[in-house]
Amino acid sequence: MLCRHCSSSLELDLVDLGYAPLSNGYLTKDELGQGEINYPLRVKVCEKCYLVQTLDYVTSADVFTPNYHYFSSTSTTWVRHAFSFAEQITKDLELDSNSLVIEIASNDGYLLQHFNKLGVPNFGIEPTKSTAEVAREIGVKTLEEFFSQELARKLSSQGDNADLIIGNNVYAHVPDINDFTLGMKELLKPNGTIVLEFPHLLNMIKENLFDTIYHEHFSYLSLHVVNKIFKAAGLRVWDVEKISTHGGSLRVYGCHFNSKKMKTGRVDDIVSEEIDAGLLNPKTYNKFEGESIKIKNNLQKLLISKHEKGQKIIAYGAAAKGNTLLNFAGVKKDLIAYVVDASIAKQGLYLPGSHIPIYAPAKLVERDFESILILPWNLHSEITTIIRKQYKINTSLFTAVPTIKFY
Repeated sequence: MLCRHCSSSLELDLVDLGYAPLSNGYLTKDELGQGEINYPLRVKVCEKCYLVQTLDYVTSADVFTPNYHYFSSTSTTWVRHAFSFAEQITKDLELDSNSLVIEIASNDGYLLQHFNKLGVPNFGIEPTKSTAEVAREIGVKTLEEFFSQELARKLSSQGDNADLIIGNNVYAHVPDINDFTLGMKELLKPNGTIVLEFPHLLNMIKENLFDTIYHEHFSYLSLHVVNKIFKAAGLRVWDVEKISTHGGSLRVYGCHFNSKKMKTGRVDDIVSEEIDAGLLNPKTYNKFEGESIKIKNNLQKLLISKHEKGQKIIAYGAAAKGNTLLNFAGVKKDLIAYVVDASIAKQGLYLPGSHIPIYAPAKLVERDFESILILPWNLHSEITTIIRKQYKINTSLFTAVPTIKFY
């Protein structure tokens, strides 16, 4: 495989997480006995442009199936984040009834519903049938397709060019990142703005957040490399913010290369921070796999110790990152009895690989456990509040990444 941006050969390893099923490939009871496909989960670093990327073993169609089980609205924290953004960007860009907002990977309408309330015309582009149907039910116009330059040309020819293009946690999910970026350029009005949010590579490397690696994340992005990708497509980044979501993310603001928008000092500041942290130095990436193995081993030791003492452990949050962690650590339902999750779409299914059953959070009232492992550590505050206040449970809660931490 060659680099998916600059086509250079990929020699530098970041991590090999062995073989794993698709992290959002939840199973029905009948599917448990049918076998699962496990794919290599390996990540390389391009030493020319420094795009960090998984090796190609799956396609977007493999991952984003019609019954895709990730629904953004499940997290109240994320919904509040979306509402705040919609209000602020509408004000900042002076969007009104004559504007057009397009969100790529609009999921279940978690964000665009707020633009509806603000009176700003919009529509979403979402390839997964399960989430697109939910979006339409709440009044969000949704085009059920994968985004590409070809689709952008079609929409542009129809006059559907955007004042604002939004891509929240999708830029890392596309195998052809160059085509995707050219598509955004095609769809953007001359004075329009692109806003992308994605987990920041710097935080992943610093904190050893290996559980954010799974097959549907094709790229792991720094601002340095996004600048390069944008420039190659005739775009540029003119502003950037650090945000707290997903363990530390970037929100970048893009425009056409010849736009009159002035670049803020924050762009160069964050690139300098990345350089100072060694993201353009191959040696920086050499320790990641060893540290990831330490995290895995620490979780295994803790779970085995509790199991040997006769303590029952369950988990909260059937998150994709949790599946990466559990499968890398070889954890099965003998060590974690079950997991609870607020997503109705996941309840009654089983985690991929580990085959741990998923129940509704109401099962917590049975109190048949001694500890709870919070798998989506980025939502530990929200989840801890639910467990403590809503279910009045005072048992020990803990996360495993980047270190074992009790709450």
